[in-house]
Amino acid sequence: MSKILEMNKVSLSFGKERVLKNINLSVESGEIFGLLGPSGAGKTTLVKIIVGIIEADKGLVMLQGKKMPSLALMKSIGYMSQSDALYQELSAKENLDFFATLYGLKKKKREKVINKAADIVNLSEELNKEVRHYSGGMKRRLSLAASLMHTPRLLILDEPTVGIDPVLRQSIWEEFRKLKENGVTIIVTTHVMDEADKCDRLAMLREGSVIACDTPDNLKAEQHVESIEEAFLAYGGGFQ
Repeated sequence: MSKILEMNKVSLSFGKERVLKNINLSVESGEIFGLLGPSGAGKTTLVKIIVGIIEADKGLVMLQGKKMPSLALMKSIGYMSQSDALYQELSAKENLDFFATLYGLKKKKREKVINKAADIVNLSEELNKEVRHYSGGMKRRLSLAASLMHTPRLLILDEPTVGIDPVLRQSIWEEFRKLKENGVTIIVTTHVMDEADKCDRLAMLREGSVIACDTPDNLKAEQHVESIEEAFLAYGGGFQ
């Protein structure tokens, strides 16, 4: 497997607050890589640096062998942020059509990918409803659908299943595994332990530092525990 992402001694401060501290990480092409940590651990800041939205103060970020930030590479990444970037007065279908146009998808293909993405997140029956009438969970599902449409090589998802019911969450993760089988690399942030356990590898973050990184099974075995939550606590994590 080849590395799709390499981060070397990445640090970032906001004013006097040091948000990320010497982050060293690599992500292999075609794996589901998880970033696990409580609120304030630095997960969202880290993915924004990977995507190229913000730039680190120090360190090197290489994506697909090229230094980030890079506008050309940003266009090839599927990114779902914590905040939903949706147009409230448009219908869900109009939102997806708009994002598909941004991705450069032609009209014939747009219809097909919109329907497939909506089906994945169980919104097919709600596509004509204006987004302002959606619940918070439905908006998260629509944002996830938007990030899936152009089948990017790298998909970066920041807390993608917050507010989504457990049954649908399971089907979404099944779709993640299908994407992985088709060669898509997925980086996902989460604070949900059963989701962390589904990742191929997992980086545990606490107060801007990586406290451990390995497969979920190896992390549990190293600490002689049976759950990811116990492993996180044993590595000095803890949840606030």
